[in-house]
Amino acid sequence: MTPKAGKIESVIVIGLGKVGTLVATLLNLTGYQVLGVDRNPPKALSFKTKKLAAENSRSLSAALKKYDAVVTCLPYHLNLNVAQAAHSAGKHYFDLTEDVSTTQAIQKLARTAKAVMAPQCGLAPGFIGVVGANLAGRFKKLRSLELRVGALPQHPRGLLGYAFNWSPEGVVNEYLNDCQVLVDGKKTIAPPMGGLETIVIDGVQLEAFSTSGGLGTLCDTFAGKIGKLNYKTIRYPGHCQLMQFFFNELLMKNDRAKAGAILVNAKPPVNDDVVYIHAAAEGQQNGRLFREEFVTCYRPREIAGKMWRAIAWTTAASVCAAVNLVSVGKLPAKGFIRQEEIALNDFLATPTGGYFKTSSDETSTT
Repeated sequence: MTPKAGKIESVIVIGLGKVGTLVATLLNLTGYQVLGVDRNPPKALSFKTKKLAAENSRSLSAALKKYDAVVTCLPYHLNLNVAQAAHSAGKHYFDLTEDVSTTQAIQKLARTAKAVMAPQCGLAPGFIGVVGANLAGRFKKLRSLELRVGALPQHPRGLLGYAFNWSPEGVVNEYLNDCQVLVDGKKTIAPPMGGLETIVIDGVQLEAFSTSGGLGTLCDTFAGKIGKLNYKTIRYPGHCQLMQFFFNELLMKNDRAKAGAILVNAKPPVNDDVVYIHAAAEGQQNGRLFREEFVTCYRPREIAGKMWRAIAWTTAASVCAAVNLVSVGKLPAKGFIRQEEIALNDFLATPTGGYFKTSSDETSTT
């Protein structure tokens, strides 16, 4: 049964890792009927679970029949199979992917979709695109939009200053794939791990460099409208140079799976993480050049009686906000949804989007 006019009452969440489990928990807390699906579902969860492999198209299609929407929290290379099943069943589809080619394939599916196809609904791409579009909308004429995001350990050790709290497969992908940018208003490609710069947030010195996927569809949306548009990942100083050595001089770029395994073994996840966001737009306001910024950091928070890492809750809360906005009619009921279509105030007004509010949100979102 196809959902009516975008209304979502029931959701399948596929992939019950840290983020997927929290996505399902948040949707369940906000009143949705939730089914969590995984090869080996965790026990004692607050929502129903089912053992199922996402690659099993027949079983996946059968499960989708009873639900209005699906959120996939799987590695990017498994998402397209889920998107195709959702498209065939006429169900709403949401994911967290940063992979450009996967998103492009989903965008093609959306041309004939009977429901929503909404990839890239996490943190970056995702929330950062919502913030970027909000900043861009404050200018009559915009010359630049620069977006920076980083998920880091609060108390780094070692030269890398990092911990793999996110999918190692996704991180390696971002570090090695070409980066889409706008230069003089035209869409072009920048090399990954380039454009190294210094950023200071709340007195903490950081660095930022180009990585793939963080802009989502912003380059297509703003081509010809902004002179400069780019995305960079935030890290502690020295990280970029060491990763260039690891991937390029040691030739680990030729074996991505092994590279990811080595890095996770060296820098396993930590609970005390922090997510930094630094978004800035420059252009003409009232006849003069001005700069608007959205700069903040997010730390772990308690949800449903449990502490969740910053990267987990920011990612999960973002995709849940997108589900809510489709359900209540703030977003289209079918077709491809770009993150920059989401109004920041609408996002922050959702049950989970409210987690992103800061003490300065009155000045940051108006």
